[in-house]
Amino acid sequence: MRHGVRVGVDVGKARIGLARSDPHGMLATPVETVSRDLSGTLDVARIVAVVAELDAIEVVVGLPLALSGNRTASTNDAVGFAEVLARTLAVPVRLVDERLSTVAAQSVLRAAGRKAKTQKTVVDQVAAVIILQHALDSERTQGAPAGVAVDPGTEPLSAAAPPAAAPPEGHPRR
Repeated sequence: MRHGVRVGVDVGKARIGLARSDPHGMLATPVETVSRDLSGTLDVARIVAVVAELDAIEVVVGLPLALSGNRTASTNDAVGFAEVLARTLAVPVRLVDERLSTVAAQSVLRAAGRKAKTQKTVVDQVAAVIILQHALDSERTQGAPAGVAVDPGTEPLSAAAPPAAAPPEGHPRR
């Protein structure tokens, strides 16, 4: 198991949830929700700042696939965003299957007594926690980093087939 803080990213159409791990890579916790900037500058700049502030060794971006494993418009959006991060950051970026993470996050918040109206501000952070925790747990059990690395110097992943990854258990997606 590699040591160092990892940052988890849940890419949504309006908001991006961020989470972080502890330095030992055992536990993911929420960080913040970043408003999505369709020009791709303010949101990316904020994530770069968070990665630098935390001295993170890696960024894990959720890869939303349909339950069947097929790509969706959200898949292409997340892959494109991960590619921008990979070209911008000095640390590795990985895509990790996140099927059902947002639905799971909403369930966690409901179970904690959070009303739907007040979930909006934190649901993306909780989804990022679920994505990152899945990646950390997978790395611990498999002995290798979860998902697939985003290589900023190669053909864009957005045109490729989805990376092969085992679906996380019980992680819904919006």
